[in-house]
Amino acid sequence: MTDLHPYRYSVQTHVGLKRKVNEDAVLALPDHHIWVVSDGMGGHEAGDLASRLVTDAVATIPAGLDPTARMHALRDAIQGAHRAIRAEAEARGRGVIGATVAALMMANGHFVGLWAGDSRIYRLRAGLIEMLTTDHSAVAELVLSGQMTWDEAEQHPQSNAITRAVGVGEVLELDKIRGQVAAGDRFLICSDGLTKYATQGLLQRLLARAPLETVGEELLQVALAGGGADNISVIVVDVL
Repeated sequence: MTDLHPYRYSVQTHVGLKRKVNEDAVLALPDHHIWVVSDGMGGHEAGDLASRLVTDAVATIPAGLDPTARMHALRDAIQGAHRAIRAEAEARGRGVIGATVAALMMANGHFVGLWAGDSRIYRLRAGLIEMLTTDHSAVAELVLSGQMTWDEAEQHPQSNAITRAVGVGEVLELDKIRGQVAAGDRFLICSDGLTKYATQGLLQRLLARAPLETVGEELLQVALAGGGADNISVIVVDVL
């Protein structure tokens, strides 16, 4: 079954300048029109395992599913990864292991985004950027010390303390957004290793001018120039 729009994409991930291990995992399944970024947490041999369990689970989605079945399979794969990570954490008898997920799927002129945590999906349309996801995070210390309100905390770009992740807690609640795609749309899926260093204005300018062949590398350079304290993962998907 052919989709209404063809797509081109680029995928980049980088360990950054401070970490020894890349705990991010990225996945492109062009035949399924699915792209995923997952940012692991839990330290060496845990965070990288968690994010890989997420992308490995999504990679098992069978070919030939209709769009509705494919969307359900994507959700089920992430829920399966949630159970697998919880089982792994229990087997290791150690603290929290988990991973964010931001997954984008295209079908029949529409997109669906599923996410948990603070990895993000943006869309650039007609030169204007829109953040399609909402971080699951809380900057509690800033609130408790009286520096900002809870409302402001929700919008705080440095909010690294995430309140939802794959593998954490009994039940994983995935948020979902859907909408129509148009020719010329450009989607960005990224881990917080990029958004720590890139304002929306900067992302808008860069995504609007950089060709697909170099846009991923240019985004990485923004994060590295800013300090590269975290792993950085970037997927850009262009709707032709």
